[in-house]
Amino acid sequence: METAEQRLRIETLRDTVQHNCNISDARHAGDFTLCVYLMKMREFYRWEKGFAFTDSLDSEDIGQWLREREQLWEELEGEDYRPIEIEGESFEPFDSDAINARLAPLGLVYSAGYGNRNKAHFFLGRLHHRERRGDTLLYISDEEFARDLTAPPAMSLQGRIFIRRQSLRRMIWEKVEEWRWNRPDTPMGRAIALQDFERHPEASLEAMTENELETLLLHEQGELEAGRLLGPDWERLLAAVPHSRLAFQLRAVRDNLADCLVTLPGLIEKKDPCSLHFYFATISNLRRCMAAPLMSGYEYWYRNNDLAPLQRAVEAGREEWLALGRDILAIYRSEDLDGLPRIQAMIDNVSV
Repeated sequence: METAEQRLRIETLRDTVQHNCNISDARHAGDFTLCVYLMKMREFYRWEKGFAFTDSLDSEDIGQWLREREQLWEELEGEDYRPIEIEGESFEPFDSDAINARLAPLGLVYSAGYGNRNKAHFFLGRLHHRERRGDTLLYISDEEFARDLTAPPAMSLQGRIFIRRQSLRRMIWEKVEEWRWNRPDTPMGRAIALQDFERHPEASLEAMTENELETLLLHEQGELEAGRLLGPDWERLLAAVPHSRLAFQLRAVRDNLADCLVTLPGLIEKKDPCSLHFYFATISNLRRCMAAPLMSGYEYWYRNNDLAPLQRAVEAGREEWLALGRDILAIYRSEDLDGLPRIQAMIDNVSV
């Protein structure tokens, strides 16, 4: 049981991390379309106020909170991130390893890194589980004390993988709510049909969350393996085009490679229908368009209960995505940024 002193430490630390989250949100809230922005703000409000997923929300209260949050962002947009202070010691906010070494006795976990459009992501949560898997250190968090608007449920960085159970629950709930608008025949709808969200939404949400933790872990392991194969020049190329269409395409190339290396082989071996539906429900439209054989293999499995075409597509994709990545890097290394039009044209012609 936490003492009053421990609770005060957590609250003080939470305030600093949330302040940095707010600064990041202030700089990047405009990255979303209006519809996505409003949906994310609604769920952010639900998290911050502690409402359950099944609770009704007051539109007037949300509107007032939204105006206050946007006013706060205007005030914070130009500020620098604060250092993380722990028991009189100061840490640079992206030094996750050093911070986590000091947070372990408190049963907490922290991460900081960059995602799409070079957006900084920070979070502080209660540590649920920590273990080493080979060269990789895995952290699984539970309750979250500080987070930003986007709150990715998984991140990998320099041999560290962070899986956020609470963020995964929220992501699944958002997908369920989105599907309920018109209930189309989609991979998400098929995954939902294997649970009982109508009669037992909380139990179904918890069951799907537990089931898909492994899917997130497999993808992040794939990201680390893809990073080792592509090397640091890939990250330098991404950093050179942070707010472009090409950046999204480059991330899609690496994600597809990661999933052909690790995620999909793991899911095919697992043979769990819910996880396969969930995986194909959560990949982006861009990745679906770029990897048509994977989508065809998935649909064939769904219609015919035969994983062989998907297995073949994964095996072919593993070689072809790696070859594409290396061709892109060869252009970048020989031509630097002058080669970007060639890289763009190469990716535009892709249908692996």
